[in-house]
Amino acid sequence: MRRSMVRPVARHLPHGRGVWLRRGRLLGLMFVVGFLAVLVAPTASASEQRPTLGELEKEVMCPTCNQTLELSHAPVADRIRAFIVERIDAGDTKTEIKDKLVEQFGERILAAPTKSGFNLLAWVLPFVSIVAAGVIVFVILRRWRKNRGVAVTAEGADPLEPGLEQRIDEELARLDR
Repeated sequence: MRRSMVRPVARHLPHGRGVWLRRGRLLGLMFVVGFLAVLVAPTASASEQRPTLGELEKEVMCPTCNQTLELSHAPVADRIRAFIVERIDAGDTKTEIKDKLVEQFGERILAAPTKSGFNLLAWVLPFVSIVAAGVIVFVILRRWRKNRGVAVTAEGADPLEPGLEQRIDEELARLDR
């Protein structure tokens, strides 16, 4: 083999070996998240079809004390619990039970806002804000790093005209007095 054909592999990589290690870690993280999503999805589906009182107590608010049902001891909370147990025994899904409660009490009965209409902002806005803040920090840091090496020194500056240099020296001498 000719010598020019044998080169270290790292030279052909865009930024050396570190980029490939980061990509590998990212790929591994994506695999783990995907795997966990597959494990959790059947549980969420089963929970929708056969809800429990404990699950719904965390997702429904007491209209009198504005706490979740699991924390409330108000009489109306006891009546809502009895209604939920009755609907579970009748075979209703979690969504059907929540819809019936919203019909009776309005959307304020839900502990979390619905993911539609104007309420969608409550779900989307925090993520948009985090991404926007990240972009702003990235841009500021990038400009800061770029401008950090642009400092003008006396050695790199253009020489001044002799008359202007003499005038500056006189002004500085006058200020020193």
